[in-house]
Amino acid sequence: MQAPGSLPMFMQISELLIRDIAAGRLIDGEKLPPEREMASQLGIAVGTLRQALKELVAKGMLVRVQGSGNYIRAVSDPASVYAMFRLELVAGGGLPTARVLSVDRCVKDASLPAFGDGAEGHRIRRLRFLSGKLAAIEEIWLDGSYAQAIARSDLSESLYLYYRERLGLWIVRAEDRVGQGPCPDWVPADFPHKAGVPLPKITRVSWGQDGQRAEASVTWYDPDIAQYVARLK
Repeated sequence: MQAPGSLPMFMQISELLIRDIAAGRLIDGEKLPPEREMASQLGIAVGTLRQALKELVAKGMLVRVQGSGNYIRAVSDPASVYAMFRLELVAGGGLPTARVLSVDRCVKDASLPAFGDGAEGHRIRRLRFLSGKLAAIEEIWLDGSYAQAIARSDLSESLYLYYRERLGLWIVRAEDRVGQGPCPDWVPADFPHKAGVPLPKITRVSWGQDGQRAEASVTWYDPDIAQYVARLK
């Protein structure tokens, strides 16, 4: 059974392919394997794969040639729901997924970069995975003016998709500051690094379509599993 808030399997597969195209692992003009072979490699039904490929066709990233096969068409700005997620596996790629630990409305943390006008924000703590491997923990703060309350059960694996579909908020720009910092005291037991252990840390500020700083976040990632990429090419 699919976990609540997770993306449909066909969308997960399309996102995985989009990231491989954006990173250059699938190149312009490359022919994909036959659909039954590809579905078997991915461990999914052929029908699910065809739904995923249909998404790529709609985004202009795949050309289907009758009697010949499916061919990659690389684009400079892939329309991915994870377009601003900038962690990949050390070996490259990896489908981002998430598991929410908690959602609370509380007074903003003074250590965060300034964002929004309100004194309160929605604090979302979660685990981040890349192709099923636990890669990072993160704390995201959304300005409280965008919603009175957010239920944990409402959240999608892609917060930006949730923002767009449920809150009418489009994240149009993000700036990252990359450094190092100790794991927070709320680090869960299944993360391999304990509280206080220094790890690579990404502090992000994100802007909405209204021109306001809508969100601030901090991500601590495991350098044995993940790497930060400056941008998706």
